[in-house]
Amino acid sequence: MEKRILVTYDSKHGATAEIAEKIDAVLKDKGLRTKLVSLDTPVDPAPFESVVLGTAVYIGQWRKNAVKFLKEYQAALAAKKCWIFATGPTGEGDAKELMAGWEYPPKMKNTLEAIAPEELMIFHGAIDMEKLNKLEQMTIKMVKAETGDFRDWKAIEAWALKIAGQLGPN
Repeated sequence: MEKRILVTYDSKHGATAEIAEKIDAVLKDKGLRTKLVSLDTPVDPAPFESVVLGTAVYIGQWRKNAVKFLKEYQAALAAKKCWIFATGPTGEGDAKELMAGWEYPPKMKNTLEAIAPEELMIFHGAIDMEKLNKLEQMTIKMVKAETGDFRDWKAIEAWALKIAGQLGPN
C-alpha cells in the first residue's frame, strides 16, 4: 500500500504556509505521496497514513484551526504517525531557547498526550510589518519583537528529511 502523508497548516500571514510547502516538497522529492492542505479548508485525516501539521504561534497560542483540527481528530491522529511544528520566534539564536522552554499552549497538553506526536518542533518565524494590521503592528512594537525573516531553511529541510527517513520508502 502506498503511504499517503497529509501536510497541513494554519498560517495567518504566509510564513508557516511556506514552511509547510517546503516540507511537502522535500517529502515528495523522497518519493512520498503527499497532499498539502491549508486548515482554512476542512480536511479529514482518515485516508492518510501520517500527518505533518504546522501552526503559527501568536502570544503563546496556536492558531484556532490547528487547535480545532487536533481536538476534533484526536483519536484518528493518535492511531497515525504525526509530527507537529510551530513557528513564531524571531531574532537570532535557538528557537526553543527564544521560547524560554515553551513548547505548546498548556490547554493542548491532554490532546497532545493522547496524540503522542513523533516530534514537536519549533521553527523561527517571520514578521513582515507590511502584512500586519495596525493592532498587530502595535503589539509587535510593544513586545519589541524583532522583525524580518528568521526562518532557517536548512533546519526545516533537515527536519523534513528526518520525517522522510522515519516513514521509509513507499
